[in-house]
Amino acid sequence: MSAATLTPSRKKDVQVAEIGKNTLILRSRTWERLKFEVEYSRQQGTTANSYLIQADKKVLIDPPGESFTEIYLQQLTQHLDINTLDYIVLGHVNPNRTATLKVLLAQAPQVKLVCSRPAANALKTVFPEWESRIQSVRSENTLDLGQGHYLSFITVPTPRWADGLCTYDPATKILYTDKFFGAHICEDTLFDEDWKRLGVERRYYFDCLHAPQAKQVEVALDKLTVLGAKSYAPAHGPVVRYSLSRFTYDYRQWCQAQKSQELSVALLYASAYGNTAILANAIAQGLIQNAVNVELINCELVDPAEITRIIEACDGFIIGSPTLGGHAPTQIQTALGIVLSTAAKTKLAGVFGSYGWSGEAIDLLESKLRDANYRLGFETIRVRFSPTPETIKQCELSGTAFAQTLKKSKKLRTPRQAVTETHVDRTEQAVGRIIGSLCVVTTRDRETHKGILTSWVSQATFNPPGIVIAITKEQNADLMRHPGDKFVLNILKEGRNVRRYFSRQSVLDDNPFANLSTQTASNGCLIVNEALAYLECTVQNQLECGDGYLLYAVVDTGEVLENHGVTALEHRKSGSHY
Repeated sequence: MSAATLTPSRKKDVQVAEIGKNTLILRSRTWERLKFEVEYSRQQGTTANSYLIQADKKVLIDPPGESFTEIYLQQLTQHLDINTLDYIVLGHVNPNRTATLKVLLAQAPQVKLVCSRPAANALKTVFPEWESRIQSVRSENTLDLGQGHYLSFITVPTPRWADGLCTYDPATKILYTDKFFGAHICEDTLFDEDWKRLGVERRYYFDCLHAPQAKQVEVALDKLTVLGAKSYAPAHGPVVRYSLSRFTYDYRQWCQAQKSQELSVALLYASAYGNTAILANAIAQGLIQNAVNVELINCELVDPAEITRIIEACDGFIIGSPTLGGHAPTQIQTALGIVLSTAAKTKLAGVFGSYGWSGEAIDLLESKLRDANYRLGFETIRVRFSPTPETIKQCELSGTAFAQTLKKSKKLRTPRQAVTETHVDRTEQAVGRIIGSLCVVTTRDRETHKGILTSWVSQATFNPPGIVIAITKEQNADLMRHPGDKFVLNILKEGRNVRRYFSRQSVLDDNPFANLSTQTASNGCLIVNEALAYLECTVQNQLECGDGYLLYAVVDTGEVLENHGVTALEHRKSGSHY
């Protein structure tokens, strides 16, 4: 994942502004990375957006999590007498958010919690003393606050948020979208005036949160777009006002692109405390980054017939489980039975899970699949208690390994047509005669340095000096894919076998620089001292094309390390692979 340059450190704060009639936004802001999960790894900070409507009745929408509780309540009480608050509307429920709810409900015993039925059931289970204060709603329900604020509710369940709920206020035409149409970026700008600049963050957010549940997102879009909203008020990032139609269009295009991938993986899981779900989402990211469609299946929410349909249609499957009382949850046992009776033995499989003490559920899944002669696409992932950043990265790389193995298997099973084989071979041979300078691109992920080997580089502009690099989706090159990312292009010298230390992909914990002399460039990436020359570069644009990306980068500075010698070149026999 890309490690963009962090905003200079500022203290957490709460930005308050009016966004409509009787309507305030309270943006709890952190300027640094909030959590270690994949979705926050762009390290642009984030905002936790909450909204206050003060009509005849007063409603608070989506209070933030516990990391903001104290500063949020300090700001809230400057704009609202807590004793006059009537309702708190919840777009979804999680343990982080309930920490703030506890404080609010202690100060305001008159408040009613408004949420979807699944959210209500979850709250009643954990906080039975709140039962009389919980009001569950469905899509046809409304709430009259007076002065034209006649709130309507839209249930938008997804595998990740089964309790998803959006709220629409016709008085302001604001649609409160919770997890939809957001972005993890922290800045002073409240609205999306410069929406083109937000493109990378928006797509990254979508890929992390919604790409594995594209089918359910499309259903939600059908419900939301008929409302005629003029603004989207998401849980994270700027309020969407200037690019509403474009952003909605993008969501549909991204959903279609995800569903149209050639290969599809079913990712089944259940999660008692949220840990297994975090692992599932990290594995999904590794698959998505390698152009594989993912169907995320929360086995606690899906009926057996749907699991059967997805398993029959997928090219591979991965199943994850917590261990509860020494066993897998009933829903996982049911899903495992469906897999064993439905999935062809040629389908690639994977197993992961979290546990507190013993981990028997993970062992059960692995042994059953191995006994049934399924081939596993990665080493089984066992995580005790909460995942760590290293665990998240391992899961991501396991998803990548699974995708690559799946593609190789698919290629071996797909016969080439004899009538076109000669023509294809000749074309590939001809393309392969294009040669390029052999280079090592070095990047930096916080304190970790990485390098990949490439020969797909050419000069693109003179003023400013710029280069174009082609990378494939399998190259794990996210650290150089986004505008603003920094890298060093080390141009290798003929006769020096530096390439043996590098591969075409960046691998976690693989340190190719251990046996090389290096120095640190001004942009923080490494210069290989045995190179012929180097260029320090900043990515400006990215273009997705075919099975890869074209990156345009401006050369910030550079130097020839040796005045004598020639550039190493790569000669290929085929244009269909390296």
